Formats: sequence, C-alpha cells, structure tokens
Amino acid sequence: MCLSDLSHKPPGWTRSSRRSAITLVSLALWASAAAQAAPPVNVIKPGVFGGNGETAILGYDAVAYFSDGKPVKGQDKLVAEYLGAKWLFASQAHLDTFKADPAKYAPQYGGYCAYGVSQDNLVSIEPDKFKLHDGKLYLNYNAEVQAKWLQDPQGFIRIADSKFQALLRK
Repeated sequence: MCLSDLSHKPPGWTRSSRRSAITLVSLALWASAAAQAAPPVNVIKPGVFGGNGETAILGYDAVAYFSDGKPVKGQDKLVAEYLGAKWLFASQAHLDTFKADPAKYAPQYGGYCAYGVSQDNLVSIEPDKFKLHDGKLYLNYNAEVQAKWLQDPQGFIRIADSKFQALLRK
C-alpha cells in the first residue's frame, strides 16, 4: 500500500480511519529507513567490539593500537560512548583523539574477527591479535586464525567487506 492508495475513500472509512492508515504506512516507512541507516556495528548480538558486554574491544584503548602499536588496557574513568558501546582509554589524550574522529580508530567489522567475517561468521577476538592495514584496525580471534588472515589480508578484507552487512542481518 502506498499513500496515494489512501486518497480514495473505501466504503465505511472515516477521516479518522484514513488518518490512522496514513500514520501506519508512515511508521512502516520510517522503520524501514531507520533499519537501513543503522550503524555498521552489531550492538544487539553478544560480541560487539569483541566482548559480551557493551565495552568495546574488551576494554582496550582503540587509539593505542595506532599510537603505541600495541593493545593497552583502558581506564574506567576515561570513557567515550560511540555506536552503542562504551570505549575505554589509557590517557586523556587518547580519549580526546578518539572523540575527534571515532570512525578512524574503531576496529573494522564492529570489532568482530576480520577473518571470521570473511568466512561468514561473527566471532569474538583477542585484543592482542590485531593488524593495522591501510590505516584501519583489524582484529582476529586467536593466533592461528590471525596467521591465516595475514596470508592475504587484502583478499580477506575484500571478501569480508562484501559479507559484513548481511551477517549483521542474520
């Protein structure tokens, strides 16, 4: 049904019935648009950003991967909210850096294992199994999986990029 279908008054319909139908159609259109505009992270299923809670990367500092070249545990007092998750940081400088451009520092694929996404799976990660590739952070499930992923990161990224949004809808 579309809004133009409601321009003709069916038998027995009142102005109130027409208004209700238009409201229902409008709500359905809005809900559809909102679902398509959802951020590219899964904040509903366990495993978002690699954990079973709402804390991204199991509490590790996303900026540290870039600035320190290693995972660094964040502090509970240095927190930012982004894409439905709580992000912890090791320093105020890292928190400020993240707030200025969070998409730059957030791991790809919502923090799920990059190799897993390429294989049609959303799986958690170990924070120390990471790789910076073309200025983006990719995380992996464990050392064995990361070794496979590192054999062809560009190929696995291409595959994962094509699968990630469909995996979130499953």
